[in-house]
Amino acid sequence: EDESEEEPKLKYERLSNGVTEILQKDAASCMTVHEKFLALGTHYGKVYLLDVQGNITQKFDVSPVKINQISLDESGEHMGVCSEDGKVQVFGLYSAEEFHETFDCPIKIVAVHPQFVRSHFKQFVTGGKKLLLYERGWMNRWKPSVLHEGEGNIRNVKWRGHLIAWANNMGVKILDMISKQRITNVPRDDISLRPDMYPCSLCWKDNLTLIIGWGNSVKICSVKERHASEMRDLPNRYVEIVFQFETEFHISGLAPLCDQLVVLSYVKEISEKTEVECCARPRLDIVQPLPESCEEISSDALTVRGFQENECRDYHLEYSEGESLFYIISPRDVVVAKERDQDDHIDWLLEKKKYEEALMAAEISQKTIKKHKILDIGLAYINHLVEKGEYDLAARKCQKILGKNTDLWEFEVYKFKEIGQLKAISRYLPRRDPVLKPLIYEMVLHEFLESDYEGFATLIKEWPGDLYNNTIIVQAVVDHLKKDPQNRTLLRTLAELYTYDQRYGRALEIYLTLRHKDVFQLIHKHNLFSSIRDKIVLLMDFDAEKAVDMLLDNEDKISIDRVVEELENRPELQHVYLHKLFKRDHHKGQRYHEKQISLYAEYDRPNLLPFLRDSTHCPLEKALEICQQRNFVEETVYLLSRMGNSRSALKMIMEELHDVDKAIEFAKEQDDGELWEDLILYSIDKPPFITGLLNNIGTHVDPILLIHRIKEGMEIPNLRDSLVKILQDYNLQILLREGCKKILVADSLSLLKKMHRTQMKGVLVDEENICESCLSPILPSDASKSFSVVVFHCRHMFHKECLPVSNTVSPVQFCNICSAKHRGPGSAILEMKK
Repeated sequence: EDESEEEPKLKYERLSNGVTEILQKDAASCMTVHEKFLALGTHYGKVYLLDVQGNITQKFDVSPVKINQISLDESGEHMGVCSEDGKVQVFGLYSAEEFHETFDCPIKIVAVHPQFVRSHFKQFVTGGKKLLLYERGWMNRWKPSVLHEGEGNIRNVKWRGHLIAWANNMGVKILDMISKQRITNVPRDDISLRPDMYPCSLCWKDNLTLIIGWGNSVKICSVKERHASEMRDLPNRYVEIVFQFETEFHISGLAPLCDQLVVLSYVKEISEKTEVECCARPRLDIVQPLPESCEEISSDALTVRGFQENECRDYHLEYSEGESLFYIISPRDVVVAKERDQDDHIDWLLEKKKYEEALMAAEISQKTIKKHKILDIGLAYINHLVEKGEYDLAARKCQKILGKNTDLWEFEVYKFKEIGQLKAISRYLPRRDPVLKPLIYEMVLHEFLESDYEGFATLIKEWPGDLYNNTIIVQAVVDHLKKDPQNRTLLRTLAELYTYDQRYGRALEIYLTLRHKDVFQLIHKHNLFSSIRDKIVLLMDFDAEKAVDMLLDNEDKISIDRVVEELENRPELQHVYLHKLFKRDHHKGQRYHEKQISLYAEYDRPNLLPFLRDSTHCPLEKALEICQQRNFVEETVYLLSRMGNSRSALKMIMEELHDVDKAIEFAKEQDDGELWEDLILYSIDKPPFITGLLNNIGTHVDPILLIHRIKEGMEIPNLRDSLVKILQDYNLQILLREGCKKILVADSLSLLKKMHRTQMKGVLVDEENICESCLSPILPSDASKSFSVVVFHCRHMFHKECLPVSNTVSPVQFCNICSAKHRGPGSAILEMKK
């Protein structure tokens, strides 16, 4: 374990998925990063849009040659691309907006305005031998203007806000787009380096801070406002170099990280075998800038694919603002560097086996960590201490780490038992809140009883008597007293145990041992249910019926779950208990109905079908599986029917039981025509089945359907009697229909006469009645005038002229109000005229 090793600051992973497929056939030449996606350019002139996992979302065939640079605006909706053959394209990713231009020289750089999405910022710059600014003007025409020329090829450009920074063979310039004035020139330090092999790296930390890396020199420049008194003919802004330092290796890329810098360096080293200078793995360093130097915070060598063949210009460093994500681009690989979080810090501590520190870090950051849990780290710490043999310290840590988790406490106790160190953990076992299973404490007591009588006596004094089953411990002590009857320590401990249970435990143990008939009376009389929780099997072996009755009568003292758990290893007794519980209440033990299916099938098949009929909680699929495995036909038929699979149930009755009467009874219960059809098809070549159908089918299915399907010459037992019965059943049906018809006709005639009498009665019409349409009085104020009133049998009244004209041929009209609800005889018309 290297105690002096420093923890890394970044973690790395390759950008895979679609990127892997691309770089198997092509090579990366450039990349730009947006908060929503990535844009990757290749040597074969392709531009790929990727999601942050590296999956390809879109592909553009821009040129047959290398893509030199890709630029995106802040919205991520517009892209600028330039290539080695002089092509420049600026287009909208989600619109038809597009610009094409081809120059007679390679175009190394392109940069669109950060606010290109806005109509009055439709600007971009390109750089080959000149730095050109394109602006969209009148009638959407693009107007170029030269910003700079005459100092060699433009190698890099970065546009931030209203400032454009670019690098050519002589140095770095910054242009203020508001005043269209160049405000600085930062000359290149090492002119011996070829600018095409060791290009300049530019990066805006914010709108006014530019970071320049060239060769092995880093400069951090701040753009400031010039005081009005200093203006004269000078630009209103100037640049001040606030930090400047040199690095050990040549710079391939720069990115800000808070107040620090991330530097991607190209490294060469002397080979030990050939003693020739060769390309080494690139380095990613985090440095703290100082006025004239820097402090290295971390340094990592990156194993990128094909690093032996790469040059300084082949590497690029891009970053995602606000996410601390850094992308290292090389021709055959893209590596993502992420700032390590607290989870990574804990991972490192665990890897170095610094469990105490890891536990402390997790407790401090428990609201922010996502990968780790305090409990898991604590358990790993306990395991580490046990492996080192520090058993007492491990047991002491259990108190803090395990807390009130009884399951973990019990697991750790069993682990200490396996390594023979129960005594080490005995002093730290919880005694109140939580309390473990009595078996745990009993196991520890037995360990001491076998090897340390004094330690056993101490635990009995210190531990409350309700932590363990006194009776079991008493018996263990009695057994040891048989070997050493005069041992004073054991006798004193036994007396204390009897005191805890007021001697009732001893009596209970004796009764159970002797199987005395008064054992149940003793339990009831002295309310000893807490003492029998682990003796349920003994009680049921003694008298299962009495034991079950007692347990069911005292569910509040011994829960159903506890009884079932205790009987887990005695399924025949478990069945007796659950069966009687079900008989008392179909719902109390519903959680065990699934278990009861297997228990009934194994120990009490006659009650299985009644159980399935009465239970509304047992899973039908599970019951069907068990019944099919055991070939329980009647139960399977019932379950299939209950699950809606009546045809399979009928098929099983016919093929397994060969019981035509049962099949017919089943078809009658289901009252499904398709089932009758299946039954007829199955029976058509079986004379005994045909006889049964002929005797019973008449009242449910037309017998002709069956008779027509009987093959000529087939001998059918008792055919004559069956046909006679069919005819008798048919005659009976005819008589019933005729009787019903007579009753129906008589009732209809009686009701018709009653309705006729009702409708023939007069209707009182006076001044209080109103027209339901115009709401004016139904009778005119002047009785001498003629009028016409329509009165419906529903007692709604209308002026005749207020009723709509009927479109039907029939002269009968209906009440507008009632006909909206229903049409009936009560709405017929009665017309009154004067």
